[in-house]
Amino acid sequence: MTAEALPLSAPSHGRLVPVTVHFDDLDALGLLHNARYPLMVERAWTELWHEHGFRFEGDWVAAGDACNAVKELRITYEAPVTRPGTYAVHLWLERLGTTGLTYGFRFCSADGAMTYAHGSRVLVRLDARTLRPAPWSEEFRAAGRGLLRPGG
Repeated sequence: MTAEALPLSAPSHGRLVPVTVHFDDLDALGLLHNARYPLMVERAWTELWHEHGFRFEGDWVAAGDACNAVKELRITYEAPVTRPGTYAVHLWLERLGTTGLTYGFRFCSADGAMTYAHGSRVLVRLDARTLRPAPWSEEFRAAGRGLLRPGG
């Protein structure tokens, strides 16, 4: 962990989604608790997919592309978040396969200039009845292509 967040210019790909850190998200030392970062990333993705018309309520069959499971989560913490307030999560897709995808994320300042944590997560789309890998819908793939990192 460094004393200050790593500077980074505004994103050239993906999306910045605002998130709020509340007082009760901080641990006993006044730092954003490490388990809150993935939770805030998940909330940001949910908001982004809602903007594209995808909903995650209901049963597994009705969930469609939201019927997926995490295969891998990797996160690196670069600098502590030490106060409540407005921040952002920078989201993008690294890879969009037939049944899986890898997305990248940064937990950052509201303007995207400072990075506090970054990582990636691998998801696998599941068939709701068999829980085996299943292809993403064409609608989902079309929305996802707009979030692909150049060269990804």
